[in-house]
Amino acid sequence: MNTRTVAALAAAALAATLGGCAQMQSMMPGSGWTTLIDGTRGMENFRRVGEANWTATDGAIQATAGGKDPAYLLTNNSYRDFMLRAEFWASDDANSGIYFRCQNPQVVNDENCYEANIFDQRPDPSYATGSIVKVAKVPANFQRAGGKWNTYEITARGDHLVVVLNGQKTIDIREDARRFASGPIGLQWGRGTIKWRKVEVKPL
Repeated sequence: MNTRTVAALAAAALAATLGGCAQMQSMMPGSGWTTLIDGTRGMENFRRVGEANWTATDGAIQATAGGKDPAYLLTNNSYRDFMLRAEFWASDDANSGIYFRCQNPQVVNDENCYEANIFDQRPDPSYATGSIVKVAKVPANFQRAGGKWNTYEITARGDHLVVVLNGQKTIDIREDARRFASGPIGLQWGRGTIKWRKVEVKPL
């Protein structure tokens, strides 16, 4: 093997290595990703709406009780087009969800936000865990989240909304982006126990 061939192979190997490193870096926080919750850290990135006993304990930010109405941790910043990744644990009876593009930070609900639901025991199961409430349904054999750690990935780009639960795409729709175009992100407590141990967001 001549010197020129050896040099070419070395250059190719270096390019592949650098390309791999660049790909890894693009997938890691720090490459456009902002960490909102990391274990027990991150409460300062949210303001509370409603009554719930949010605490930073046992490696997560969690709530187990509240008032008669749902309560939320609402991001200080608003987001239009974004990707969001969240790791959460929900009790079997939990009523929770990730709200996004919320229109009124004083009043958070599924009428003025999109809600990626976490609610295994929802009376109408068509909008149970994995759905976007009142927008996109899930099948009767939907994936349940109760009693385990789960991952949610949400992508909102214009009118294109995608929800992935534990690696399985549950929602992929086009929605009227003029309705809810931008707004903060909310983490809900409505019933049971909900824990958030990692939440990251990347504007697009």
